[in-house]
Amino acid sequence: MSDTLLEPETMDFHKDLDARGLNCPLPILKAKKALAELESGQVLRIVATDPGSVRDFQAFAKQTGNALLSHVQNGTEFTFLMQRK
Repeated sequence: MSDTLLEPETMDFHKDLDARGLNCPLPILKAKKALAELESGQVLRIVATDPGSVRDFQAFAKQTGNALLSHVQNGTEFTFLMQRK
């Protein structure tokens, strides 16, 4: 399975989270809080700069059951789309 299932630029999302400049575990903690505010099936877009966030969000998705729809790196930024379970 490819890590990138959908292009973040072409997919609608319901909430946006700017986690740029934050290091582990803050991007995950902020994403957890933002996902809790969404309804089941809604999508959260997260933009982060922490290189460890790719691994962190993959593990977070497995642990919580939320779907990591995509992650894309653009320079030093990582964009993730997560769908609430």
